[in-house]
Amino acid sequence: MTSSMRAGLITLLTIAFIAPAAMANERFTASAIKDEIIGKRIYLAVPLGGEFPLNYRPNGQVDGSGEALGLGRFAKPNDKGRWWINGDRLCQQFTSWYKGAPMCFELIRTGDKRLKWIRDNGQTGTARIGNSI
Repeated sequence: MTSSMRAGLITLLTIAFIAPAAMANERFTASAIKDEIIGKRIYLAVPLGGEFPLNYRPNGQVDGSGEALGLGRFAKPNDKGRWWINGDRLCQQFTSWYKGAPMCFELIRTGDKRLKWIRDNGQTGTARIGNSI
């Protein structure tokens, strides 16, 4: 292997390992939210295990169901509302969940199809980006 081939291989390997790491901990922009979140099912990680699905529909509607987690015993298991983008934050307001209060989230990429969310009240959590709905 020539020295120029070796240098090219080292450059390719460096890019292959550094590029994904650089993407991690990157804040979602409004454009990235539209491209990567809207039209998808997002699975929120819940503290005792499992995932809570939310559907961010292209028409501005968001809906979710906690039936699989057994939430019907504690709260209304299904709800829907609307979503919008404010700056680089994803905002939502449900009909009855959270007493219908609007809330906004900063989204930070933590890996491929994974993110951390920070709510405007300081609460945090993690989620995974699912398939298109």
